[in-house]
Amino acid sequence: MKYYADTSFILSLYIQQDSSKTATGFLRHHKISLLFTSLNRHEFRNAVRLCVFRKQITGKEASSVLNLLEEDLRTGVFLSANVPWSLAFNISEELSAKHTESMGVRGMDILHVAVAKSLDVSEFLTFDIRQKALAEKAGLKVRP
Repeated sequence: MKYYADTSFILSLYIQQDSSKTATGFLRHHKISLLFTSLNRHEFRNAVRLCVFRKQITGKEASSVLNLLEEDLRTGVFLSANVPWSLAFNISEELSAKHTESMGVRGMDILHVAVAKSLDVSEFLTFDIRQKALAEKAGLKVRP
Protein backbone atom coordinates (compact mmCIF):
# COMPACT_ATOMS: atom_id res chain seq x y z
CA MET A 1 0.00 0.00 0.00
CA LYS A 2 1.11 3.53 -0.76
CA TYR A 3 0.31 6.34 1.68
CA TYR A 4 0.34 10.04 0.91
CA ALA A 5 0.11 12.62 3.68
CA ASP A 6 -0.74 16.26 3.23
CA THR A 7 0.97 19.04 5.14
CA SER A 8 -1.57 19.05 7.99
CA PHE A 9 -0.60 15.47 8.79
CA ILE A 10 3.17 15.84 8.32
CA LEU A 11 3.36 19.10 10.27
CA SER A 12 1.60 17.49 13.22
CA LEU A 13 4.45 14.96 13.41
CA TYR A 14 7.02 17.73 13.94
CA ILE A 15 5.21 20.57 15.70
CA GLN A 16 2.89 19.96 18.64
CA GLN A 17 -0.73 20.40 17.59
CA ASP A 18 -4.10 19.02 18.63
CA SER A 19 -3.71 16.32 15.95
CA SER A 20 -0.13 15.32 16.86
CA LYS A 21 -1.07 12.40 19.10
CA THR A 22 -3.38 10.97 16.44
CA ALA A 23 -0.74 11.30 13.70
CA THR A 24 2.08 9.69 15.68
CA GLY A 25 -0.24 6.97 16.95
CA PHE A 26 -1.40 6.18 13.42
CA LEU A 27 2.17 5.82 12.14
CA ARG A 28 3.26 3.81 15.17
CA HIS A 29 0.31 1.44 14.81
CA HIS A 30 0.56 0.98 11.04
CA LYS A 31 4.37 1.02 10.76
CA ILE A 32 4.32 2.64 7.32
CA SER A 33 6.52 4.98 5.35
CA LEU A 34 4.90 7.96 3.70
CA LEU A 35 5.56 9.15 0.17
CA PHE A 36 7.22 12.55 0.16
CA THR A 37 7.22 14.84 -2.87
CA SER A 38 8.61 18.21 -3.83
CA LEU A 39 5.14 19.60 -3.08
CA ASN A 40 5.30 18.18 0.45
CA ARG A 41 8.76 19.69 0.93
CA HIS A 42 7.72 23.14 -0.28
CA GLU A 43 4.48 23.37 1.67
CA PHE A 44 5.95 21.83 4.85
CA ARG A 45 8.89 24.22 4.91
CA ASN A 46 6.56 27.17 4.32
CA ALA A 47 4.16 25.94 7.05
CA VAL A 48 7.03 25.75 9.55
CA ARG A 49 8.03 29.32 8.71
CA LEU A 50 4.40 30.37 9.03
CA CYS A 51 4.42 28.90 12.55
CA VAL A 52 7.27 31.32 13.36
CA PHE A 53 5.26 34.23 11.95
CA ARG A 54 2.29 33.18 14.10
CA LYS A 55 4.62 32.94 17.11
CA GLN A 56 3.78 29.26 17.64
CA ILE A 57 7.49 28.40 17.56
CA THR A 58 10.76 30.33 17.53
CA GLY A 59 13.11 30.70 14.59
CA LYS A 60 15.56 28.41 16.36
CA GLU A 61 12.85 25.77 16.80
CA ALA A 62 11.94 26.11 13.12
CA SER A 63 15.56 25.47 12.13
CA SER A 64 15.59 22.36 14.31
CA VAL A 65 12.33 21.10 12.76
CA LEU A 66 13.62 21.67 9.22
CA ASN A 67 16.89 19.90 10.05
CA LEU A 68 14.99 16.98 11.58
CA LEU A 69 12.89 16.64 8.43
CA GLU A 70 16.05 16.54 6.29
CA GLU A 71 17.50 13.87 8.56
CA ASP A 72 14.29 11.84 8.31
CA LEU A 73 14.43 12.12 4.52
CA ARG A 74 18.04 10.91 4.50
CA THR A 75 17.29 7.95 6.78
CA GLY A 76 14.22 6.75 4.89
CA VAL A 77 11.46 7.76 7.29
CA PHE A 78 9.78 9.10 4.15
CA LEU A 79 9.96 7.61 0.67
CA SER A 80 10.94 10.11 -1.98
CA ALA A 81 8.45 10.17 -4.86
CA ASN A 82 8.74 11.92 -8.21
CA VAL A 83 5.45 13.46 -9.25
CA PRO A 84 4.28 13.07 -12.86
CA TRP A 85 3.38 16.77 -12.93
CA SER A 86 1.50 16.84 -16.24
CA LEU A 87 -0.81 14.11 -15.01
CA ALA A 88 -1.15 15.75 -11.58
CA PHE A 89 -2.14 19.10 -13.10
CA ASN A 90 -4.64 17.42 -15.43
CA ILE A 91 -6.24 15.62 -12.49
CA SER A 92 -6.15 18.85 -10.51
CA GLU A 93 -8.08 20.70 -13.21
CA GLU A 94 -10.66 17.90 -13.41
CA LEU A 95 -11.15 17.95 -9.64
CA SER A 96 -11.42 21.73 -9.62
CA ALA A 97 -14.01 21.76 -12.41
CA LYS A 98 -16.11 19.12 -10.63
CA HIS A 99 -15.85 20.24 -7.01
CA THR A 100 -14.56 23.75 -6.30
CA GLU A 101 -17.82 25.60 -6.85
CA SER A 102 -19.78 23.25 -4.61
CA MET A 103 -17.13 22.54 -1.96
CA GLY A 104 -15.00 25.68 -1.79
CA VAL A 105 -11.76 23.70 -2.07
CA ARG A 106 -8.48 25.63 -2.23
CA GLY A 107 -5.98 25.13 -5.05
CA MET A 108 -3.25 23.64 -2.85
CA ASP A 109 -5.71 21.13 -1.38
CA ILE A 110 -6.77 20.10 -4.88
CA LEU A 111 -3.14 19.77 -5.90
CA HIS A 112 -2.33 17.46 -2.97
CA VAL A 113 -5.23 15.17 -3.87
CA ALA A 114 -4.24 15.25 -7.55
CA VAL A 115 -0.62 14.41 -6.69
CA ALA A 116 -1.81 11.48 -4.58
CA LYS A 117 -3.98 10.25 -7.46
CA SER A 118 -1.12 10.67 -9.96
CA LEU A 119 1.10 8.55 -7.70
CA ASP A 120 -1.63 5.88 -7.47
CA VAL A 121 -1.76 5.89 -3.67
CA SER A 122 -4.30 3.84 -1.82
CA GLU A 123 -4.60 5.96 1.33
CA PHE A 124 -4.55 9.71 1.90
CA LEU A 125 -3.72 11.11 5.32
CA THR A 126 -5.06 14.52 6.32
CA PHE A 127 -6.65 16.48 9.13
CA ASP A 128 -8.11 19.07 6.75
CA ILE A 129 -11.90 18.61 6.51
CA ARG A 130 -12.40 20.00 2.99
CA GLN A 131 -9.39 18.13 1.67
CA LYS A 132 -10.73 14.94 3.26
CA ALA A 133 -14.07 15.39 1.51
CA LEU A 134 -12.36 16.07 -1.82
CA ALA A 135 -10.04 13.06 -1.49
CA GLU A 136 -13.03 10.84 -0.77
CA LYS A 137 -14.87 12.19 -3.83
CA ALA A 138 -11.70 11.46 -5.83
CA GLY A 139 -11.88 7.82 -4.74
CA LEU A 140 -9.15 7.79 -2.11
CA LYS A 141 -9.45 6.11 1.27
CA VAL A 142 -8.86 8.88 3.82
CA ARG A 143 -7.35 8.43 7.25
CA PRO A 144 -6.84 8.79 10.16
